[in-house]
Amino acid sequence: MNGCAKWFGRSKWCGRILALILLGGVAATPACVQAQDKHVVSSQELSKDAARPAETRGANEAALRQLFSSEQAQQALKSANLDFGKVDKAVAQLSDEDLAKLAARSRQVQDNFAGAGRAGSLSDRDLLIIIVIAVLVIALVAVLH
Repeated sequence: MNGCAKWFGRSKWCGRILALILLGGVAATPACVQAQDKHVVSSQELSKDAARPAETRGANEAALRQLFSSEQAQQALKSANLDFGKVDKAVAQLSDEDLAKLAARSRQVQDNFAGAGRAGSLSDRDLLIIIVIAVLVIALVAVLH
């Protein structure tokens, strides 16, 4: 019986340790679940994040097209023998990075036009900037394809 008593004493001890481990696991489970809940992203947020690059690209294309469709830019393109249609098609084929850089430059040019109050007249420098942007658009597309 002495051996039997030892075995029961050990099993009680093992049972207590096992119970403590299980209780610890159960107590930690709600904390894990709460931590996971904090990282859940709604499908609406995912849709917004997915749409941002397309919106940005659309805005950048619009900025370039707005510049090239202005009367001053049309005159500059004609003086450089550049076809607006060719430039317009090339805008759609630019990489996102190149498009962003050229759109930023075109916005600066447009801000300069608006800030200077020169509604109908452009300096030679302004015309040159428009032509350079148009040539860059065409050249980048030609190199990339």
